[in-house]
Amino acid sequence: MALSIWEALAVFAAGIGAGTINVIVGSGTLFTFPVLLATGLPPVTANVSNTLGLITGNLSGVIGYRRELRDQRARIVRFGIAALIGGLAGAILLLALPSKAFDAIVPALIGVALVLVVLQPRLARALARRRERNGTEPRADGGAALFTGLLLASVYGGYFGAAQGVIYLSLMGILLNDDLQRINGLKNALAVVVNGVAALFFLCVADIDWTAVLLIAAGSTLGGQLGARVARRLRPQMLRGVIVAVGVVAIVQLLLRQ
Repeated sequence: MALSIWEALAVFAAGIGAGTINVIVGSGTLFTFPVLLATGLPPVTANVSNTLGLITGNLSGVIGYRRELRDQRARIVRFGIAALIGGLAGAILLLALPSKAFDAIVPALIGVALVLVVLQPRLARALARRRERNGTEPRADGGAALFTGLLLASVYGGYFGAAQGVIYLSLMGILLNDDLQRINGLKNALAVVVNGVAALFFLCVADIDWTAVLLIAAGSTLGGQLGARVARRLRPQMLRGVIVAVGVVAIVQLLLRQ
């Protein structure tokens, strides 16, 4: 599909924003997906093209967080298996379900994602207090609970992906006793696995808008480096406010299209 110069600039700018936010906390799809819909792409094509375009941004974020990932190889392998299986399952579900089902499900998924964005800090504090009262400590690898949670989150990530990073941070922040920046680096590595396996699957079977892919890839690569630099400086409240605002716009757009 041919894009006007203004549409192309909007997609590129959304890619920068998505790449930046994905590295910092996740939820970049809430930036790019509404913009792709606004250009006239069907929801499934927009989602597939978005997944491919954001891979370079994910890789850029991993490079930016390479210091935090140096001694987490065992975790990357363990959790990467969950991300690989879940991401492929989610990609298959995206194309197996009819387009109308996707149109109906996505607004609900975005709504859940936004609730998680808003409530994640409270949930993390509440569970930390509960562990303190019970005198328990989270396991070094999070145990079966974390593996299962990451597997299910990766199914969601392969299917749509908005707020996938937020879900990862919530799970690992609750079940791993580690520094948030190290957990964030691990989140970025898992996002590469999920988007990568979904992209390989989509390349074989899905309709792709390559103009959108290239624009998002270029923007998200720049954004990934920017996000790695500002991650420790941006106020979480401001970031959540932007994500919620964009997510509400996405929900409204999807509902109006039905």
